[in-house]
Amino acid sequence: MKHMIRILTAAAAAIAVLAGCSSVKRVSPDTVTDLSGYWNDTDVRIVADSLIADCLNAPAIARYTAENGRLPVVIVGSFTNDSDEHIDTGILTTKLEAALVNSGKVDFVADASTRMDLRAEREAQQAWASEETAKSLANETGADFMLVGSVKTIVDSYDNETTRTYQVSAELIDIETNRKLWIGINDEIKKFITRSSARF
Repeated sequence: MKHMIRILTAAAAAIAVLAGCSSVKRVSPDTVTDLSGYWNDTDVRIVADSLIADCLNAPAIARYTAENGRLPVVIVGSFTNDSDEHIDTGILTTKLEAALVNSGKVDFVADASTRMDLRAEREAQQAWASEETAKSLANETGADFMLVGSVKTIVDSYDNETTRTYQVSAELIDIETNRKLWIGINDEIKKFITRSSARF
């Protein structure tokens, strides 16, 4: 009996060790990976590239620059996750913002939470920094446009098969007039997922 217990204990330990083993392989950031069927980094890249190209070609941006002799100043508003899964929309907005700024066609100002930190720093400088280096108050650059958007999913399931379609929208809105100057919609991401029906 003791011999049997030792064998079972050793077998359980071996299974635990094998179950704990994992393998990691580095891949190129451009590699398409779709392990779960849910939103991933490849989807962010495809959607962001499409929306950026569309936005940069919007007539409103070129028209504003021509009429005002300067680039429009943009601020990022909220990008809501209206899908049925957890999606960090901050990753998408950061990619959109970086590409738009680096395009040289628009300028960006800090978002609301970052502005609070900057204002606190300027307030502190009034008391603690030298007069020559303290940054003045009430001298911020006001944004002309706000970029907002959302991520939605359309899910269709039957038995062990599911399709997931992602619709990502972005809008550029004139802050003073509330006019929508550009709307971009990307619904290129559609996934067909088959789950194993085997039961153990």
